[in-house]
Amino acid sequence: MFHKVAKTAQLISLPDIYIKLKELMDDPDYTMAEVAILVGRDPGMATRFLRVVNSPLYRRIRKIETVSHAVSLLGIREVHDIVLSAAVAEAFEGIQTDVMNMQKFWQRSFYCAVMTKLLAQECEIAESDRLFVIGLLHDIGHLFMYLAIPEESQQAILKAEKLNRPLYQVERELFGFDFAKLGGHVMGQWDLPKSLQIITCFHPEPSKADQFASEAALLHLASSLVLADLEGGTFGAGMFLVDPAAWKLTGLTEEHCLQTREKAAEQFGEVAESISSILN
Repeated sequence: MFHKVAKTAQLISLPDIYIKLKELMDDPDYTMAEVAILVGRDPGMATRFLRVVNSPLYRRIRKIETVSHAVSLLGIREVHDIVLSAAVAEAFEGIQTDVMNMQKFWQRSFYCAVMTKLLAQECEIAESDRLFVIGLLHDIGHLFMYLAIPEESQQAILKAEKLNRPLYQVERELFGFDFAKLGGHVMGQWDLPKSLQIITCFHPEPSKADQFASEAALLHLASSLVLADLEGGTFGAGMFLVDPAAWKLTGLTEEHCLQTREKAAEQFGEVAESISSILN
């Protein structure tokens, strides 16, 4: 079944603008001016890019009017991550599934992105913004499952709810793989950074990651916090069980996480209604 779903994933590719940006970044002599020209040359991406930069996520005092100005204020990693996020949203534009409302999917993903970033800041991780895009894209495996095996995916969700067990465990029992493994696999097909692939793949069980284990643990905690909040469950129990290794890997406590969730909920509330306009 994994190969069936993975084959469906091959039908969806990232827009050329992201591929070109990756190629440009691979050139050791690239300049930020060239990056601005590339992004600005694509009208759709330029619009999305400016919407993100001017959204409450960045808390700008003044509106940024041009791509070149925005690029001059951001580092290359932030530019890359904004373009990547918009590119993934564009790749799924117009796609609907019976299992998940796409607006709700992206809202939940944004909530997880905010949560992951704030937890990273709590741990004083240097590039906490990097964790934002990881939180945003961590659940894309489910999108492909909803497209390729919608009925089976719905059954897995219902069974996990009935048994009060984490969804990834039920998916493994039913399908032989889970959404996280599939998501990491697709990221590899898209030639996304290795860190995104590994963190996504191992976040349900961060102790099994040979690399980026602490980042995978942060994503694990963030995802559990978001799901428990949105579905009215108890963080750390049942469907929202926490891998004990996550506490050791991050140095966080349950109290830290619950306090961070309050901050994340507030920030998410500021952008929840505008997420669709930001990405589309």
